[in-house]
Amino acid sequence: MNEPIVKLILCLQDPDLDEEQREKEIHKLQSQLKDLDELERVSRVIDPHPPEGNKAIGGLIVDLLLMEVSATNFKKLASFLSDRLSGKTIELEVEANGKKLKVKANSREELNAAIAAAQQFVLS
Repeated sequence: MNEPIVKLILCLQDPDLDEEQREKEIHKLQSQLKDLDELERVSRVIDPHPPEGNKAIGGLIVDLLLMEVSATNFKKLASFLSDRLSGKTIELEVEANGKKLKVKANSREELNAAIAAAQQFVLS
């Protein structure tokens, strides 16, 4: 039996960072996530409607990161994200068991509460 996969979309919304700084933060986080054995997939999100004149085939959305992890490894990923994103303004969308949960966090306390809610959501 295949274990269910949890999909997460992380949006870094820190108002203190400009677009270039958010790009660097997301790239750094993606590099760190690629080293996690527990993660099934991590990738940037392609803009389905890139701005006119964009020469790339679809541009990357600067502050979005897509992750896929097994339900069993979700807790490890959540802990990792909590450590790395503490104090940053984020929005996290979690899809599991055919349902979606969207949470926002602006502080360490809100991030911990958001991750706890996501963990409960995945395990329910």
